[in-house]
Amino acid sequence: MDKHPLLGLLILLCWLRDEIIVDEDYSAMEVIQCRMCHLQFPGENCFRGRGICTATTDEACTVGRMFKKNGKPWLTFMGCLKNCANVENIKWGTYLVNFRCCRSYDLCNENI
Repeated sequence: MDKHPLLGLLILLCWLRDEIIVDEDYSAMEVIQCRMCHLQFPGENCFRGRGICTATTDEACTVGRMFKKNGKPWLTFMGCLKNCANVENIKWGTYLVNFRCCRSYDLCNENI
């Protein structure tokens, strides 16, 4: 597996964590549990980082999906993310990245 895209993914996640501003006030919401998986390739089970994380009041459950430019799925990752925001088609090299966030119930990121 090519390690360059995975290193870039970590850099992208750090950038998004610092740059995306939350539109909603999560401070009054309860703590929830989120499904966690650092690496999952299409048609396979979680490859790395499988488990459950606990989202604090300023975090949300998230699902990130990376697609090749032709629309073919390449990688999925899930977990807890501070300052999460729903975004679509962030261009990152030869990939497009989508993020979906939720706080509606425990493990809500399993089905988004």
